[in-house]
Amino acid sequence: MISVKVSYTVKPEFVAQNKQNISVFLSDFKKLVDKNFLYNVYLKEDGLTFLHISMYENQEVQQHILNVPSFLQFQKERDENGLNGAPKIEVLTSIGSSIGLL
Repeated sequence: MISVKVSYTVKPEFVAQNKQNISVFLSDFKKLVDKNFLYNVYLKEDGLTFLHISMYENQEVQQHILNVPSFLQFQKERDENGLNGAPKIEVLTSIGSSIGLL
């Protein structure tokens, strides 16, 4: 299993657009019922910092998910218009889970 945590902060004027873009790609992700993955997005208390936690069965699934057109568009808009600093990407090692996914 591959687990990744991405955190980034956006400019205040980009928060609403970022939420909308996230909603679009998450809607597309929900249609991928044949793929074994879990993707969650959170907004931290500061109202500007987003946290994405993703888990993929394997590298093939990860590459498929990361190349969904709406996800690529989300990244492009975020990177070109909304970021306040660089995203922090961390690969995590799974120790266990309370759910049987993946």
